[in-house]
Amino acid sequence: MIIDLPNTSVSKVSKSLIQLREQGGAVALGRVLTLIIETDFKGIETAIQAANDASREHPCRIIVLADDNTKSKKDARLDAQIRVGGDAGASEVIILRAYGEAASDPEGLVTGLLLPDAPVVVWWPGAAPEHLAKSPLGRIATRRITDAANQKDPFAFLCQLGKHYTPGDSDFAWTRLTLLRQQLATILDQPPYDSIIAAEVTGAIDSPSTDLLAAWLELKLKVQVKQIRTPRGKSDNGIYAVRLIRKSGDIEIVRNQPDVATLIQPTQPTRDVALPRRSLRDCLSEDMRRLDPDDLFGVVITKRFNAKAVRPKVTKRTSGLPKTAGK
Repeated sequence: MIIDLPNTSVSKVSKSLIQLREQGGAVALGRVLTLIIETDFKGIETAIQAANDASREHPCRIIVLADDNTKSKKDARLDAQIRVGGDAGASEVIILRAYGEAASDPEGLVTGLLLPDAPVVVWWPGAAPEHLAKSPLGRIATRRITDAANQKDPFAFLCQLGKHYTPGDSDFAWTRLTLLRQQLATILDQPPYDSIIAAEVTGAIDSPSTDLLAAWLELKLKVQVKQIRTPRGKSDNGIYAVRLIRKSGDIEIVRNQPDVATLIQPTQPTRDVALPRRSLRDCLSEDMRRLDPDDLFGVVITKRFNAKAVRPKVTKRTSGLPKTAGK
């Protein structure tokens, strides 16, 4: 069910929700949190699709606050839409399209629509505030989610995030690394237990996940990590290979396919391991699953990315895959 409320107010939207609840069309029971998505008009449907999919694991109220990116007093108005039932996954979706000056008070627009006594998660799929915890929506949130990959300068954004980091901040560039970090940890827990003396990470030219993985490896292994960048396109962005260098032989993980990687280890047969690219739904579900601060992310982002951070020296490779691919 979709209900359109053109040229409306927050109080009218709230009254419509109450009416729907009384009619049995939507209930707040079972909702575990409020997810606020702040985006522009073009990003509405993509964000809603990911949030609806994630809501099947985390039933919630979704509030989408979209700005037309102008501050003109002319034609200032608020258009709203309520989606429930099959149009809202396991949630109820409230879309607020704010025009002109109507978008000047984001916190005021959403406050009256929050679920009572429930955590608040804010997600910025696109451009994010400079200081998340002090932004109008960030200061009411338990968890604040950004995506460095969608910023104009991903590395500069990570430094900004490190400078202003507050427990509860998170970024999809880090969440996308969960499966790969788990795979690397599993490999290092197996014999032989030789020390890692150096490491290499190969990724796309503008991949912030490559920066974060290199920083994590440096902190955990206490070694220098060389970054190699390749010119693959946006459709296949991210990390392509990791090499851990040991005296007894190198360990390599090379992603030859989008969802499968090749694991190369000395004295062992080469084999394929599942390493799928993580979707928006996967990343959002993980961040909504744990509302407590991610302490490890906090350490990586504050120790390696801050106002004094220097862009790492990277080696550019003209071909997409490392030389070891296919061996």
